[in-house]
Amino acid sequence: MEVNRPSHWSDVLVERLRSGRGSAISGQRRGRSVEDFAEAIIKTVFGENFEARCTFNGPRGTTAKCDFAIPSKSAARILVESKGYGATGSKMTDILGDVHTIINAKRGDTALLFFTDGLTWKERQSELRKLVDLQNHGDITRDEQR
Repeated sequence: MEVNRPSHWSDVLVERLRSGRGSAISGQRRGRSVEDFAEAIIKTVFGENFEARCTFNGPRGTTAKCDFAIPSKSAARILVESKGYGATGSKMTDILGDVHTIINAKRGDTALLFFTDGLTWKERQSELRKLVDLQNHGDITRDEQR
């Protein structure tokens, strides 16, 4: 019987991989849900004048992946990056890398909007502060009407 069998380190590893995979899939669904939510808003405002999940063209041959390029990836005037993670640690740091890649590739007069669900930022406030700093420096667009 499996219950009476002594456990081995590989048993623990297999179980952690199984639970981690389920968690990763759940995080991917949550991320896609946030993208879909952002896409619905973009469709309401811009109709079909955008490209989703694409690589946009910046100046001097630069490119980067983004969730939405408005009106198109070849003539982006507005870029939207949406992230929804119930993750911790490296995923939150990856978000910063993705945003920096977009900032470095886009034109200076192209607006970058960042949309997130905020579920895990409470635990990763240092990364959140870095995103706020990017916004305060004008790299991420912010609403000036408030």
